[in-house]
Amino acid sequence: MMKTLVIVFHPNLATSVANRRWLQEVAQHPERYTIHDVHQAYPDGVIDVAREQALVEAHADVVLQFPVYWFSCPPLLKKWLDEVLAHGWAYGTGGDAFRGRKVALAVTAGIREEDFTPAGKWRHTLAQLLAPFEVTLNYIGAESRPFFAFYGAEDGPAEHGYAERLARSAHDYVRFLSAL
Repeated sequence: MMKTLVIVFHPNLATSVANRRWLQEVAQHPERYTIHDVHQAYPDGVIDVAREQALVEAHADVVLQFPVYWFSCPPLLKKWLDEVLAHGWAYGTGGDAFRGRKVALAVTAGIREEDFTPAGKWRHTLAQLLAPFEVTLNYIGAESRPFFAFYGAEDGPAEHGYAERLARSAHDYVRFLSAL
C-alpha cells in the first residue's frame, strides 16, 4: 500500500503549536504517512522541482499542511505550486501526475471559527479563502478532498481547554488522513 505524503509549509515549525502537534501525531504512523517539511528541505527557498515531483509520484495521496497567513498561504507554498505543478507534468499535454490522486488541505487558522462566517468579523468563510486551492486541484485533475482546519490557534494557552482541544484536533487529523 502506498503512503500518504504530508507536505508541510511552515516558516518556523519549531515555534508552531498546532502544526507541530499535528505532526507529532502523524509521526506515530510512519508506515502510513511521509512527512516532508519544505522549509527544512529548502532553507534557501530554492526548490528541487525534480525531487518534489518524485516525492509526489512515490505516494498515493497528498496533503498540503500550512498555517493561514494573511488570509492565504505561506509564500513558499505559492512558490512550490508555481514551480512543481509544471506544464507537462501536472497539467497540459502529458501532465497527468495528479489525475485521480486524492489531495487535501490541512490548515491552521489563528482566528476563531465564528469570525470566519459571512456575519463574522472577516465576512468570509475559510472555505471561500481556500477556494483558489480547490480550483487549482481541479485544474490539475486531482481528486480534491474537503479541508481539515484548526481554528483559534493564536488564542493558545490563554484559552481555557486549549491543550485538550488541540489534542483532540491532532487525533482527528490522523482520522482525517486515514479517510482520504
